Amino acid sequence: MGDELLTPDEVAARLRATPRFVRRLVAERRIAFVKVGRLVRFEASAVAAYIEANRVTPTSRAHLPRYLGEVA
Repeated sequence: MGDELLTPDEVAARLRATPRFVRRLVAERRIAFVKVGRLVRFEASAVAAYIEANRVTPTSRAHLPRYLGEVA
């Protein structure tokens, strides 16, 4: 548990998003968080895991028809 606990404002700054977006992530349980009394805090590793889990890899045009066939 050597992670430093971050405030929602610090997480918003790391994500380059608004604090409202971070509150929505918490409300929808889309990011791991820690309750300290009434306060919500985030481990730096949880923020990194959220970023990694939502990473979108680019695709080439050669793979696009195969991908569209799987979706349709």
